[in-house]
Amino acid sequence: MSMTQESGDVTGTKDKDYNLIWFVEQCLSNALRLETYIADAERAGDSELADLFRRAQAESRKGAEQGKDHLRRRMANA
Repeated sequence: MSMTQESGDVTGTKDKDYNLIWFVEQCLSNALRLETYIADAERAGDSELADLFRRAQAESRKGAEQGKDHLRRRMANA
């Protein structure tokens, strides 16, 4: 069975819901990983790179918050 054919039969979770959960997890994971990158750049004295990573981290947090809002609404209506 190809991954494109799974519609919740295997996982018990519809693709669109699974995708939303995955998206939130990836955004949060990225925000955590970027914390390490920020620290590495700061240790190297590269404030420009640290600032880039901070902006990327803020966007990852924003994506996670938007995804969590969608999850909350969907769970409330379930």
